[in-house]
Amino acid sequence: MNILFYGAASYDRDSFTKELSDYPEIKIDFIETNLTPMTAGLARGYDAVCAFVNADCGAMTLEILAGFDVKLLLMRCAGFDAVNVDVARDLGMRVTRVPAYSPEAIAEHAMGLALAANRRICKGYIRVRENNFSLDGLVGNTLHGKTAGIVGTGRIGAALCRICKGFGMHVLGADLYPNQALVEEGVVDEYVDYDELYRRSDLISLHAFLNEESRHMINDDTIAKMKDGVIFVNTGRGGLVDTQALIRGILSGKIGAAGLDVYDEEGPNVYQNRGGQVIDSITARLCSFPNVVMTSHQAFFTHEALGEIARVTLDNAKAFADGTDFVDRSVVC
Repeated sequence: MNILFYGAASYDRDSFTKELSDYPEIKIDFIETNLTPMTAGLARGYDAVCAFVNADCGAMTLEILAGFDVKLLLMRCAGFDAVNVDVARDLGMRVTRVPAYSPEAIAEHAMGLALAANRRICKGYIRVRENNFSLDGLVGNTLHGKTAGIVGTGRIGAALCRICKGFGMHVLGADLYPNQALVEEGVVDEYVDYDELYRRSDLISLHAFLNEESRHMINDDTIAKMKDGVIFVNTGRGGLVDTQALIRGILSGKIGAAGLDVYDEEGPNVYQNRGGQVIDSITARLCSFPNVVMTSHQAFFTHEALGEIARVTLDNAKAFADGTDFVDRSVVC
């Protein structure tokens, strides 16, 4: 099987090349160019393409790929928002993903963002580098004894619940399909509805799926229900939050600290170096606030997660070539 690997960074080459020795039947060509309708033609002669969360896998891209007889789209990420699944299905193209490469990595990053934003760690670090050792404006809140509200208690949310319990927090869960096993294990103290979670939580972290029902679930109305000074974290999907409403919540003091790895308008920026450009971005607005910490969609980014992404992606490619079952829960269509 010949695979064209779009959007390859150095760490992608390293992690996939390390695993390829166990898959002698698979050959990968790495290119830095991302997958878009303009670049889909590069896949002529390949059996499959591999893309990431920032690719454009819309209808036009998929139709071009199908025209070159590409039968398999390997998404090396958990989400498949970028893929027009209905069109892929109509074209007879299989789409796979990596459903859970490292829940703990993302949960740890979420707590790291919460701590950094709450305790103004980045601001304090910059001060010390400039020989400014004052503490004015750096006061935060102790998490021990407070209430954490975890929206979405799948693998990632459950991992964060365990971390919050380790901090001595009372953990609330909100999920369309509550996992009572987490309650029995003492990982979640109780499941509540979204409104009660917003009302009671001192720390709120989003780990819900993004769909039409959940898009902008965090908005002016839901923010108004939250405690004053709440710590808010999003490492899930940017579209879960109305960014302008979030900014209004920060300005009003309703949100006391925010840690963001994703945001709704991040598309043009994801994994791009735009340091030499003058851009009017929502990122600049958010980063101007001393109580906001932002990272560039890197919550997953650990050696362990990269290795798991490579293994599952290659397992799916091999399964397609052999006509055997794909990795559990990895098939999109």
